Amino acid sequence: MKSPLPVALPMGGPSGRVVAGFIVPGQVHPLLIPEANPGYQRLRDAYGGLRRRIEELEPDLLLVYSTQWLSVIGHQVQADPEPEWTYVDQEWHHLGSIPYRFRMDPAFGEAYVEAGKARGLEMRTVAYRGFPIDAGTIVALQLLDPENRLPASVVSCNMYADRSETLVLGKAAGDAVEASGKRVVVVACTALSNRVFSDDVPFAEDRIHSLKDDEWNRKYLEILGEGRLEDASQLARKFSREANGDQRMKAVWWLAAVMGQHNRYDGDVVAYEPVYGTGAAVVGLVPTQKKAMEAEYDEDEPEIHLGDRNVLGGESAFEAADGEEVQERTGEASQPRATAAPPLATTTPRGDTGDPAASGRVVMAKAAPKPVGAYPHARRVGGFLYLSGLGPRDPETDEVPGGPVWDRQGVKQDYDIEAQTEAVVRNMKLVLAESGATIEDVVDVTCYLIDMRRDFAAFNKVYAKHFGDVQATRTTLEINRLPTPIAVELKVIAKPEASR
Repeated sequence: MKSPLPVALPMGGPSGRVVAGFIVPGQVHPLLIPEANPGYQRLRDAYGGLRRRIEELEPDLLLVYSTQWLSVIGHQVQADPEPEWTYVDQEWHHLGSIPYRFRMDPAFGEAYVEAGKARGLEMRTVAYRGFPIDAGTIVALQLLDPENRLPASVVSCNMYADRSETLVLGKAAGDAVEASGKRVVVVACTALSNRVFSDDVPFAEDRIHSLKDDEWNRKYLEILGEGRLEDASQLARKFSREANGDQRMKAVWWLAAVMGQHNRYDGDVVAYEPVYGTGAAVVGLVPTQKKAMEAEYDEDEPEIHLGDRNVLGGESAFEAADGEEVQERTGEASQPRATAAPPLATTTPRGDTGDPAASGRVVMAKAAPKPVGAYPHARRVGGFLYLSGLGPRDPETDEVPGGPVWDRQGVKQDYDIEAQTEAVVRNMKLVLAESGATIEDVVDVTCYLIDMRRDFAAFNKVYAKHFGDVQATRTTLEINRLPTPIAVELKVIAKPEASR
């Protein structure tokens, strides 16, 4: 393992910049009982090495994301200038209480919230006496800055946020850092594999929960040790499926977005130990000028948050398939992997037909339902207009006309396929209209039904009513499930009249 970390190079322009990033564990054992296991002591010693490194870097702020501060509605940022309380861990209360008193930077917290809102996120500050601070934040700040020399800013981990939303949260942090003019050290407080022993295991006999988890932890740390932060971010879903990653490794997504989504880092795996079955690691990352390595995957690159991902909750088909679209029920074929979302800075205004030959123009239709992922409603390429898959959700309420196909508990429901199909066509027409096209411009339609035998006849009747005179080519597929509780979706290609 390398030591010490090299001097950081500037990033983020001439104003504020991130000088280093750290991944640290948030379990209380290295803080409260380091003597109970040699691994706990090694983790504490590794924390001490980071503390000395922070002193050398002389930052103005510690910016922390902890997977143990969970939020449900949006993201929260601690803005109490001097939070003080006594923490007792709900699982490890017999290890003793932890009194704490921290320095926070309320002005930076407010700036972070405003930067997040500008990118479409739901964010707010919290600042009142006794607001509970999580174990991960307490452990990280007490071991990294025990004398409270530095102010900190801490943001919550939304337990329902997907990769896209978490990346945007990180980019908003980068915006706030650059605007602040501060030198900032960012800290991602997270476990690696997160399977905890459910039986009583003596601390002296602590170990990684399974050999499989250990193997995945070591592979993931090898990538981080090579400074391949973006590759680690891209592989987070796969790692989480195989090793039960802590909150799907959202902290790594966030860290990559704050520091920069590339592999140009000097990485240092300072320690890796078990903490009651989980994988706990201390990792340092410093931006450098070395040549970037190729990313393992090419995932989406969102710049703003476009709203809720998964109506009525539950894991989306995209997330369940690790980026692959749902498969046909027969299992003989599958839809291709989702492609990277186009940049949203060139969004076409409503009703602006523009130059139909312009390549890469994207459309976000304000009148249509929000996308459930990081993609636009439509995109112009050459003389063609490509619409993303459209369902029947109501643009105002997100309710499904004709009823959802399953309820909030995942129980199947009866539904009206004709009402859903009418609503899909309505939404399609809204997107076409805001793209400067009409249904008469449609040249090809791909239709997805979740139950061909039950729904095809009724669906076909409604389809014929709207498309009978259009004579677009069509393919109809039965699939197992759609990302939201709907029974039908249309994927449309149009060639506007102006481009013919």
